[in-house]
Amino acid sequence: MLSAMKKIENGDLCKSFAPAGDTETPEVLILGSMPGVESLRQGQYYAFKHNAFWRIAGILFDFDPALDYASRIAALKSCHVALWDVFQFCSRSGSADANIRAAIPNDLYSFISRRPTIKIVLGNGSAASAGFRRYFPMYNHLLRQVPSTSPAAAMLSFDEKLAKWRDALQN
Repeated sequence: MLSAMKKIENGDLCKSFAPAGDTETPEVLILGSMPGVESLRQGQYYAFKHNAFWRIAGILFDFDPALDYASRIAALKSCHVALWDVFQFCSRSGSADANIRAAIPNDLYSFISRRPTIKIVLGNGSAASAGFRRYFPMYNHLLRQVPSTSPAAAMLSFDEKLAKWRDALQN
């Protein structure tokens, strides 16, 4: 695992995960850009302990963000929420979206077209939203960009991020 970690940190190929949560009849699709180094190491979405995603999701979808990973994913599924990433592969040094190079998108066209239940696509941060707009313009009407839950996106407080996520789900 350590050698794979070195490759990721040195800007070698990163591969995202399969979709998680409600992958059959989701109403909300939350998209990141590419999992960060810690998430890739653990094989879990939003595994970095300082990322606010699970705290925000727990409040918005009424579950304990301290649950084990499988239970958090099950909670999202019960709320008809799916998680995925815009990019399937990329080259990146570290975890910063600004370092993403040579990105290849996931097949979000097929995913969304086969799931007419999707009403909202939340782009978690500007990189995810920009990638979605670029590769899947036919679905831009579903996209709502929300502030990144990454600790690197520190221009907003937790409460401000939560409010913007809440607004995006209600409007």
